[in-house]
Amino acid sequence: MERRRILWKMSLDFLYDLNARHGPVFTQEPSDSVFPLRSEDNKVFINCKAKGNPVPHYKWKVDGRYIDMDLNYNLVEGNLLINHPHATHHGGVYQCIATNVFGTIVSREAKVQFAYFVMSLAQVSLPLSMPTILCGRCLCSSPAEIKYSWVFNGRPSFLLQDTRRFVSQRTGNLYIAKVEASDVGNYTCVVRNMMTNATAYSSPTPVELRRDAVMGEYEPKIEVQFPESLHVTKGTSVKLECFALGNPVPSITWRRTDGNPLPGKIKINHSNGVLEIPYFRPEDAGVYECVAENSRGKNVAKGQLVFQNVHMAIEANLQWECKASGKPKPVYRWLKNGEPLVPEDRILVEGGRLAVPRINLLDSGMYQCLAENEHGAIYASAELKVVASSPDFSSSPVKKSMLIQRGGEVIMECRPHASPRASISWRRGGEFLKDSTRRTIMGDGTLRISNISESDGGRYTCVARNPFGTSSSTGTLVVKEPTKITVPPLSVDATVGESIVLPCEVSGDSSLDPTFKWFFNGKLIDFNRQDHFEMIGGSAGDLMVRNIQLKHSGKYVCMVHTVVDSVSAAAHLIVRGPPGAPEGLIVGEITDSTAQLSWESGPDNHSPVTTYSIQARTPFSIGWQAVRTVPDSVPGQMFHATVIDLNPWVDYEFRVVASNNVGVGEPSMQSKQIRTKAAVPEVAPGNVSGGGGRRGELVIQWEPIPEELQSGEEFGYVVAFRPLGTSTWKQTVLASPDASRYTFRNDSVPPLSQFEVKVGVYNNKGEGPSSHVVVVYSAEEEPSEPPSRVWTRTLSASEIEVYWEPITQTASSWKIIGYEVLCWEEGMQESDAEMVRVTDTAALLSGLKGSTVYLISVRAQNSAGAGPSSPAVNVTTKKPPPSQPPGNIEWNLTNSKIFLSWEHVKAMGNESEVTGYKVLYRQNWLGKTSVVETNRTSMALQVPSGEDYLIEIKALSDGGDGSSSGPIRIPKMSSKRELSMQDLCSYVFYTFKVDFIRLKHVLPLMNSSFQSQVLSKGCVLRVLFTSQECEINS
Repeated sequence: MERRRILWKMSLDFLYDLNARHGPVFTQEPSDSVFPLRSEDNKVFINCKAKGNPVPHYKWKVDGRYIDMDLNYNLVEGNLLINHPHATHHGGVYQCIATNVFGTIVSREAKVQFAYFVMSLAQVSLPLSMPTILCGRCLCSSPAEIKYSWVFNGRPSFLLQDTRRFVSQRTGNLYIAKVEASDVGNYTCVVRNMMTNATAYSSPTPVELRRDAVMGEYEPKIEVQFPESLHVTKGTSVKLECFALGNPVPSITWRRTDGNPLPGKIKINHSNGVLEIPYFRPEDAGVYECVAENSRGKNVAKGQLVFQNVHMAIEANLQWECKASGKPKPVYRWLKNGEPLVPEDRILVEGGRLAVPRINLLDSGMYQCLAENEHGAIYASAELKVVASSPDFSSSPVKKSMLIQRGGEVIMECRPHASPRASISWRRGGEFLKDSTRRTIMGDGTLRISNISESDGGRYTCVARNPFGTSSSTGTLVVKEPTKITVPPLSVDATVGESIVLPCEVSGDSSLDPTFKWFFNGKLIDFNRQDHFEMIGGSAGDLMVRNIQLKHSGKYVCMVHTVVDSVSAAAHLIVRGPPGAPEGLIVGEITDSTAQLSWESGPDNHSPVTTYSIQARTPFSIGWQAVRTVPDSVPGQMFHATVIDLNPWVDYEFRVVASNNVGVGEPSMQSKQIRTKAAVPEVAPGNVSGGGGRRGELVIQWEPIPEELQSGEEFGYVVAFRPLGTSTWKQTVLASPDASRYTFRNDSVPPLSQFEVKVGVYNNKGEGPSSHVVVVYSAEEEPSEPPSRVWTRTLSASEIEVYWEPITQTASSWKIIGYEVLCWEEGMQESDAEMVRVTDTAALLSGLKGSTVYLISVRAQNSAGAGPSSPAVNVTTKKPPPSQPPGNIEWNLTNSKIFLSWEHVKAMGNESEVTGYKVLYRQNWLGKTSVVETNRTSMALQVPSGEDYLIEIKALSDGGDGSSSGPIRIPKMSSKRELSMQDLCSYVFYTFKVDFIRLKHVLPLMNSSFQSQVLSKGCVLRVLFTSQECEINS
């Protein structure tokens, strides 16, 4: 037989305090279970768990008979364990019974079967965009123990749910809000028994797409919704399902109808179709709404979650209702302490309703509602505690002290715990209060006093009475003067960059400490994170706004709080600043020199725009430049202008800048780049000149026209010239826009002849203007004579000075601009000579070889070229300087003197004789070098202490400086210094290279142990360059 799933709506779940003594309440009940015959499990576990204080004990029934625990049955806490289950012997209806001193409850009946899962699905064919529901039914299903999933096209993972697809765990159905082409395929329903982990699959059901129809748009239709009323036990988890079909796909949102926000603990799944409230509490009770909405409309589903307390006062009227839904419609029975509840004079049972008027202590106990139909039964349990007690203020006394401002209103609550409910009265001092125009005792016992005056201050006592006793609680009402803002902030205008103060001064009760808060456009100002705002004024709450910006325009509210009242005052700040950027800049008609612009105004920032200016940028300009317009000054009410005096055939970008009385605003976005039309060139070349060149040449030069002034394509120059005094112009065309020089060559042109010259321009639009006519000389002739009386002086082995008499002006027809000095070795050709150019009548030749004969010749030069060379003069360089550097250098430090000595350098036969020595010294490698010369082989240098010194020694000779000894590093001088072996090696390495040295000069610098070691062995120190180490050689 096919079993249908039943959705039960239960109304009997109640609140329990874990520490209070109470009767048993099921937290887990047995449920129908299906164990597949193919299962290899040899145990069946049926759950049952109840909470209670004291802890309940358990019994079990099967098919109405109590179970004796034996080898097949075991009790594990409250759970029933069946060992080696058999389909025939152990199938049946099981029920759990829980009992403690407060009473007994019985669980719902759970049917245990052994069978296969059977699934049924049918083929579905749908038009595009139509919603659909795929239904999966399973034999022996149980809502508490079954989980439904769907598989699409046999994929290994389950179908993901989203805003369009939803799987209900109540019905097992798959809902698709709007069918798309990607939904075509085979669907398989997967059912899993959460108790046994058994899983069953339906046969695949195809969904096909109909091409003959397309669904239109329609408003949401809620297909899955939660019960209208649901009673929930404290600490349990509630899941509400809601899903709608529609086109477009509806969005699902949740809310409470009382306007309170949803609790933070609430969980909403990714499709928003399930709202879960874990750990249900009294404050979670209320009416919840599911809103399904799309562009075509919306639909709403509502349900109320009810929280009911089990504690009832004696003589109160008990009314409980139990609701369940199912097909066929369920019938109801009521149990008290596990036994049927029989209607009598005081007890009324009508379907799912139970009414007991004027309850007494004997009515306390465990009650259960049983709802059943042919498919099964479920139970809902509740404990009724009838309470009888005198009024008690221990948990909710009257507030001890209440501060209220004069003219205000106070509400004094009186909520004693009493059963039955207590009657309430109030007294002030010894006088009982009655209702008046200002005083009202409300139905729940609350005292309300309005328009408070100083005379209302004093002690107020709430008196509570019921048949079991009387109790009272007292509080004091203190009346304070109201707080007033005496100097409120005033609305003000300010300019960007200014600073202002918004005042906020108050008066009020001196015993109250006011707290000031400022709000800007509805948001609290955080003074720790705002650079522009500062609270000033000491006892006042004045607000300073520094360096005001446009963003500071808005509403400012000063809020003053005390423990009794709050007052506020508001003001508006208007910030005036330079205008915002104009918008919508458009370039209209364009000519070769004009462009029409139009734009829209931007924000004026509370100061009207007075003028607009236009700026332009080209590839040739440096940034943005102001341009001329018509009108010359564009008024703030005009949003168009014509730009004039533009250059033809140039790419331009434009922008507009607005100004007002405050200043100049930000520029608009630049326009798209445009190019002006081409035109005939209007600018002639400038700085036309010429002259020079070789004999027979006329050289003409000019400054080329910049590209931005060429006015069009195919730009070039027209060069015209004629001998001075003639009328016919010779012309030549240069088609290069970069040309700046033209040379006319004719051997018949006399030197330094005068010509009239002009240079014009042209492009593809025509010929432009020419420059002014200037006179240019043709080239002069080269000097005809060489310089006279050339003589030399040998300075060293590598340098010679050459002198000569200047050439006379009569030997050249134009100005001599310099001389060329030629130098070559004897035996070589003049064509191989090295050449030095000078403008004076003397030259220094360097880099020469020693003991070598050179030939030297000089010739004059003018703009036409060089003249003839003078007769060659022989000169011999001196012998080379000594190649041997000074050796055996010794040094010592005494106070601030460095004593140096070295061996005399002996020149070889082909070297110049030594005439003296040059000592060069400097502080470290980068210091300034000082030079001292001497003709001796020793020297004392007076130097300041505290720095390292580098010293070099060279031999002097007529042939120049000899080879250097290399840098010698002298360490920092101090009153006492010892050198380690590493220091000693370093000094010797830098100073003496491969020479042997006597240790007597360095022994004073050694430490005592190393010094004795050296002396005992009679050693000398040697630097080995191959390994760059120091070693002691015996």
